[in-house]
Parts: sequence; structure tokens; C-alpha cells
Amino acid sequence: MDVAKTIGVEGELDNILSRRREKRVEEEGERLAKEMWQESELKYADRRREENRQAWASFHETQAESHRRTLASLIADHEEKARKLLAAEDRGRAKL
Repeated sequence: MDVAKTIGVEGELDNILSRRREKRVEEEGERLAKEMWQESELKYADRRREENRQAWASFHETQAESHRRTLASLIADHEEKARKLLAAEDRGRAKL
């Protein structure tokens, strides 16, 4: 048996196994990085959806309050005009 040849074959096998291991680690590492990136994207999308949901809710609350004030002002204005018209009508009847 040739010892030098055996050592050479063992070294070559070690190299093959090392390359396979490095390749597997590299691929799994890439897969892990891709999974982490996808998870990060999902978290970002969820955060944006929540921010948008809160922003729209705030917008609608602000609009509702604005409309409430405007409508209250319009109602008061129309009620005052109606009172003035009724008062004028009453004065007109008093003159007859």
C-alpha cells in the first residue's frame, strides 16, 4: 500500500468535503438572509398599514369635528333667521 497516495486521496476527500460544507453553509446562509429580509419586509408593511390606519382614523375624526362645528353654526344661523322672520310677522300683525 502506497502511504503517500493514501494521504493524497485523504487530503483530496477533505477538500471535497470542505467545499461541500462551505457551499451548504453559504446557501443556507443566503436562505437565512432571504428569510430575514422577507420577515423584515412583512414587518415594515405591517407597520406602514398601522400608520396609515391611524392617520386615516385621525383624518376622519378631525373632519367629523369640523363638520360638527360648521353644522352647529349653520343651524344656529338658520334658527336666528327664522326667529327674526317670525318676530317681524308678529309685529306686522300687531299693526293691523
